[in-house]
Amino acid sequence: MTIEQTLSIIKPNAIKKNIIGAIFNRFESAGFSIIANKMQLLSEKQATDFYKEHIEKLFFSNLITFMTSGPVILSILEGHHAIQRHRDLMGDTNPSKALTGTIRSDYSNSLTENTTHGSDSATSAKREIAFFFKKEEIYPRYR
Repeated sequence: MTIEQTLSIIKPNAIKKNIIGAIFNRFESAGFSIIANKMQLLSEKQATDFYKEHIEKLFFSNLITFMTSGPVILSILEGHHAIQRHRDLMGDTNPSKALTGTIRSDYSNSLTENTTHGSDSATSAKREIAFFFKKEEIYPRYR
């Protein structure tokens, strides 16, 4: 099996709901190792740079406003096929379409306030991890 790392963001609405531990529990129960973790308040520039591929989309302004409305939890999850498994655990981006029992189905407020972010490919994971974490902040379990 392939060991991968993926970026996970617990978004401001989840922080406000005080469900960080519940989400971490789901990660660990699913077999992920949390190998880096920090809380941060994103600046408008950070949020804009991070979500730059969506800049032309209608929801972009609302996304940036939401992502800068409170702190986020930035984590790197590691495990077998971590990228796809994390996406499956989160559920569909649109919580009304997410399978029952997924994080987004259980905790999201709306399409924009969908509780979590996860890398969608190995290329994205590499870019997103480097965006938020220095190499010396990451503690892999597999070597």
